[in-house]
Amino acid sequence: MSSSYHLRCQIFGHEKDVRAVTAACVPENSILSGSRDVTARIWVPVEGASSFNEGHCMSGHSNFVASVCCFPPDDKHPHGIIFTGSNDSTILAFTLDSPSPIYKLEGHSSTVCSLAAGKFGTLLSGSWDKTAKVWLSQKCVLTLEGHEAAVWAVAIMPEQGVMLTGSADKTIKVWKAGKCEKTIRGHDDCVRGLAVTQGNEFLSCSNDATIRRWLLSGDCLQVYYGHENFVYGISVLPNGRDFVSCSEDRTVRVWKNGENTQTITHPTLSIWSVCALPNGDIVSGSGDGIIRVFTCNPERIASTEELKSFEDQIAQSQIQQDIKPELLPGPEALDNPGTKEGQTKMVKNADGKVELYSWDKEVLQWKKVGDVVGSSGGTTATSGKTLFEGKEYDYVFSVDIEEGKPPLKLPYNISEDPWFAAQNFLSKNNLSQLFLDQVANFIIDNTKGVTLNQTTSGYADPFTGGNRYVPGSSSSTSTGGGADPFTGSGRYIPGSGSDNTGRAGGADPFTGAGRYVPTYSDSQRGPAGGGDSKTGDVFTGAYTTGSVNPNLSKTNKFFPQQTTLTFDAANPVAIMGKLREFNDTMANDKKIDDGSLSHLEGIMSNVQPSSDDLNCLKAALEFPPNIVFPALDILRITIKLPEVNKAFCSSSHVLEDMFKYWSCDSPAANQILSLKIVCNMFAQPEGFELCMKNRDRIITRSLDLKQSKNKNVQISLCTLMLNFAVGLFGTLDLEGKTQVLAATAECLKGRPDVEAAFRLFIAMGTLIHKDDGLQKLGQSLEIRSLLGDYLVQANPIKVPECAGYLNDLLA
Repeated sequence: MSSSYHLRCQIFGHEKDVRAVTAACVPENSILSGSRDVTARIWVPVEGASSFNEGHCMSGHSNFVASVCCFPPDDKHPHGIIFTGSNDSTILAFTLDSPSPIYKLEGHSSTVCSLAAGKFGTLLSGSWDKTAKVWLSQKCVLTLEGHEAAVWAVAIMPEQGVMLTGSADKTIKVWKAGKCEKTIRGHDDCVRGLAVTQGNEFLSCSNDATIRRWLLSGDCLQVYYGHENFVYGISVLPNGRDFVSCSEDRTVRVWKNGENTQTITHPTLSIWSVCALPNGDIVSGSGDGIIRVFTCNPERIASTEELKSFEDQIAQSQIQQDIKPELLPGPEALDNPGTKEGQTKMVKNADGKVELYSWDKEVLQWKKVGDVVGSSGGTTATSGKTLFEGKEYDYVFSVDIEEGKPPLKLPYNISEDPWFAAQNFLSKNNLSQLFLDQVANFIIDNTKGVTLNQTTSGYADPFTGGNRYVPGSSSSTSTGGGADPFTGSGRYIPGSGSDNTGRAGGADPFTGAGRYVPTYSDSQRGPAGGGDSKTGDVFTGAYTTGSVNPNLSKTNKFFPQQTTLTFDAANPVAIMGKLREFNDTMANDKKIDDGSLSHLEGIMSNVQPSSDDLNCLKAALEFPPNIVFPALDILRITIKLPEVNKAFCSSSHVLEDMFKYWSCDSPAANQILSLKIVCNMFAQPEGFELCMKNRDRIITRSLDLKQSKNKNVQISLCTLMLNFAVGLFGTLDLEGKTQVLAATAECLKGRPDVEAAFRLFIAMGTLIHKDDGLQKLGQSLEIRSLLGDYLVQANPIKVPECAGYLNDLLA
């Protein structure tokens, strides 16, 4: 039997990162895992081989699985019970007999991030809600309160009748009969894991990169140094003394007799969880969605080819770190042996590239574990980070929580778990846990989220283009040669434009930002184009993984869409000419004086409106239906402005005024412009809130136009559906998402124009891309059957590409 661990196998199957692993009770030496793909799975060893097969897949949570544990078999459950804790705040119980839960435990108000099984059917859970709970016979019998932040870790010492909790408040609490007997301090950062050893001793690991061994009395027996980043998990080996740990530094480390005897580097940054099996093998779950098993038994070690491939994956990884290459030694520095297991050294090779090596104490050799690149994408001497409260961060977002109050600062490093950073932000600012998903998704979206709206060049010049007045059309903003071939001097064709959302003339319709989101500077948006191009890890954009799980969800350039769309093109001169023409036909008591009308042209040019200007616009909107469209077009353009948006969206009257044009017998120009007005209302907070609050009425009334054969009505209607999908993105409003998905399917049944259909595809993808439940709903709505010819559309190519991604999601 070898004394060191070697790769046994890599297990592919989870579609997203593996957040928790533990030894399953049945079958022997099998693995229980939980993942952000919202499933838990049992992996069974293949007899006579080094591999594992999936033996059981369990689902039922509405959000990711954060923790797992097992009850051993008893008379009632001969195969034991499997428990899973989730970001949806619940705990589900499963057996091997069914993929569906046998019961649910409810009581926590936030993520259940840790679970521990005790004797006599006792279950202990820890949560981001700052509490731990004791469950017995499917009931919560005790709530352990006292921590000031999330309870990341729990453990039970049955012989002593003691329960342990470790928290983000940096403390460990010892509980007996529901009362806190002792609070243990020593760690300098969040306590992330606990493990019980022999006697009255236990271990803890922390974000301070250390592991500590404690007595129940609170005395610290030893501090273990070696990890270079957050230590997420710890597990005791079968001998009850030695242990293994996992970290954000890409390693699992083996500790024997108080020393780090082996460092197992992974080709991925975040190693979320580690456990030991009864046979002594160790298991890691990581951010690339792969479970890896390591063994000391020569009979179970992977083949030479697999070992070589694994080493190559590690060597080809890229690690971001601030460096000065000119100060680094050359390869000759590797001639000097290391002083301890896992020691790292950077050297500059003959090509000038920086390589990272780790000392393997067993073979007395430096092994390459990756290439080093600067934090700004190259080898730079400066970090380019933002200083906040004495620490450097990759991002410091400004988040507007309440109007009239200064924004709150949300610091974030790409090495952090977004959910953990979100939890810290809420706790520090005493904000409701209801915002947790919203803040975490905001971090993910704005550091690596795929967006289509990379161009935010501002409003198109309102005075460019020919003399033809086409309300809302991009042709109105043409700048000379190459303009829309249908332009004609003085001609007015309302609603005939084909591409109405670009902020720059002729741009892709998705290049105009409009959604009201927490503010941040352009420099804080993260990499343009959707994420770090060097990594497939959804949490950490720091380096390239050498091994990619083939079942990880594919990313695409189309969705999720994260900004609402607005219709920005304008020709104020032509609009005002037509408005004056119609004004002259009005009765004297309804006619607006020309001096007041001239102010409306200024509003369209971003001049701050007065109350008289707004009253003038409201008066113009009272014109008869056959001549009101110039006034509607002015409102379409100006409602994106804060002052106009606030004035019109302070009540629901503006919606009622638009609804009257959403009938089949209404002029097409009025249908188009009124739909575009509601789309543009999303551009400011008051309009955004008004639309979201009135979602049911807006969708119900707008669907009366779903059978329209007018291309621009179709585009406007489908853009409205897309804006609602974006508005719901990152929220827990399942009812709203269900309604919008059903509405998009109804629109698609009308076989709309390809541009309109493309927007529906974006809306659908945004809603369902990370939600198995909504994907199933999409299947029941038979959306795949509606894709039809759109999958083979020749031009534009974006339509079949996007439809193809949607088709794959619904397969």
